[in-house]
Amino acid sequence: MRQLIMATNNEHKLREIREILGADYEVKGLADIGCHEDIPETAVTLEGNALQKARYVYEHYGLDCFADDTGLEVDALGGAPGIYTARFGQLHGYGNSHDTTANIRCLLDKLQGEQNRRARFRTAIALIHGGEEHLFEGIVEGTIVTALRGTDGFGYDPIFAPVESGLTFAEMGAAEKNHISHRYRATQKLVEFLTQS
Repeated sequence: MRQLIMATNNEHKLREIREILGADYEVKGLADIGCHEDIPETAVTLEGNALQKARYVYEHYGLDCFADDTGLEVDALGGAPGIYTARFGQLHGYGNSHDTTANIRCLLDKLQGEQNRRARFRTAIALIHGGEEHLFEGIVEGTIVTALRGTDGFGYDPIFAPVESGLTFAEMGAAEKNHISHRYRATQKLVEFLTQS
């Protein structure tokens, strides 16, 4: 079993990555290596934020690791929320940072009456392996539905329906979502690289 360190304390992300990678990999989060800091994400791109987190772990703990950053990009909003996906509601006076309910309510309000509901989830994974940095990207195209549907998943899953399915991510089981998601696609590229290296 190969061990990987993921620079996150987000249990949802860790569980999803563990399910995607399966039994061949043991994925540890920041708490598992004794890192309880809130690593800043101040870059202007998803790739920059992912690199920032991976570099922090590598520089402070001397461990190879990977980190991801994911953004929801809505065409009618000019690509927003993008890097502000986790705090979109807060930025517009709807609640606190990482408040899923506020984020969804804010997004649905901004799309009220909008016909173009095309959007995509994009994940950037930054890997530091043997001191070298590598980037991998996963994208899933879809639409923002008009009302919450489903109870599984997390974040914007109840309002995002990928083009591969009429269901939202929250209406799918974890196995179905993990087979087509943005995080799955980026993680597959990570695995292909690790397998070859």
